[in-house]
Amino acid sequence: MTDTPEAFDAVEVIATKRDGGRLSDPQIDWVVDAYTRGVVADEQMSALAMAILLNGMERPEIARWTAAMIASGERMDFSSLSRPTADKHSTGGVGDKITLPLAPLVAACGVAVPQLSGRGLGHTGGTLDKLEAIPGWRAELSNAEILAQLEDVGAVICAAGKGLAPADKKLYALRDVTGTVEAIPLIASSIMSKKIAEGTGTLVLDVKVGSGAFMKDLEQATELAETMVALGTDAGVRTVALLTDMSVPLGLTAGNAVEVAESVEVLAGGGPRDVVELTIALAREMVAAAGRDDVDPADALADGRAMDFWRRMISAQGGDPDAPLPTPRETQVVTAPTTGVLTGLDALGVGVAAWRLGAGRSRPGEQVQAAAGVVLHATVGDRVVEGQPLLTLQTDTPERFARAEQALEGAITVGPDGQEPSARQVVLQRIDR
Repeated sequence: MTDTPEAFDAVEVIATKRDGGRLSDPQIDWVVDAYTRGVVADEQMSALAMAILLNGMERPEIARWTAAMIASGERMDFSSLSRPTADKHSTGGVGDKITLPLAPLVAACGVAVPQLSGRGLGHTGGTLDKLEAIPGWRAELSNAEILAQLEDVGAVICAAGKGLAPADKKLYALRDVTGTVEAIPLIASSIMSKKIAEGTGTLVLDVKVGSGAFMKDLEQATELAETMVALGTDAGVRTVALLTDMSVPLGLTAGNAVEVAESVEVLAGGGPRDVVELTIALAREMVAAAGRDDVDPADALADGRAMDFWRRMISAQGGDPDAPLPTPRETQVVTAPTTGVLTGLDALGVGVAAWRLGAGRSRPGEQVQAAAGVVLHATVGDRVVEGQPLLTLQTDTPERFARAEQALEGAITVGPDGQEPSARQVVLQRIDR
């Protein structure tokens, strides 16, 4: 008995894109399926991913690639729920803990939030890594558990099941270790294949722009946002994107447990202004797109309803919302180099520092430290005095401090008194179709 011959040869597909050609629909269908089956090896898909990064894809190619990723697994169905569904996805940033207060806030407004999230990718923290800092909380839920929690609580943040776009799960991990994370076609298809397969009725995209984001400039970010909005809309999902600033960290923390603590502050009516502003902006988009124009998320945040939903959501997944969060074994303070106005605090530098302290991973499956990260004591626009604490570095492994400090070289800029930086605009642009 002979094996059925494959429809294509991986090397031919790689060469087509390497030479700037357009992949045909059958080529795309085959290579995604064959990679999922293990016929196309990791090194071959790595080569193809790099060719896509360097030479790009046309819109029809991206749409077909996304469809092939969806077809590699199952699709979820939330039509049985008693309330509309809305989800949000961020392209990743430093200190981007927005999902944590956002999901319970939107649920408090009568919209179910099926937030299937991921783990850390490079210097940007993963939502699941943050939540796993809460004692007892579990990320892995069955589809039946997800549905039941959405009906009962109205919000769930959990890992995507193994059956949901399995091709993406393999490729996502591969991109992280082969320098191909930034490929716009692969970012767009990765995000949208999971979100479309997830079955949400409405999707709001938070596309980060700036040094701490994968998209460094507005033109790149706009291209990515427009691509994803088109993919979602064509698939029947109401999709809108906000382009948001990631030139400085969001809030005053970057890490895992420290970001959970800051999220709880926001739900309690406090927290940093930029985190509150972006949380409400995204919540308003989600609630409006889901047809609940009669409620304002700002009210649900102010009156404590969102906090109630947070506690229920965490408890439903085995977590103890009252348990103390992990604290680091070692800390080290970084002080202001001179007196003046803090005019720059580079998001990438802070993100890489947190990553090197143990808050992120260098390879798939690596453990992260729950207590590792960076706490900011000042933000851009604040007046600082030479020697005052600017950042506290946290880790369980103090030998990491030196490399974390290297990441911060050039990341902190202090200007003379009177040199006020222009006011930060958190939401830069809105894109829909």
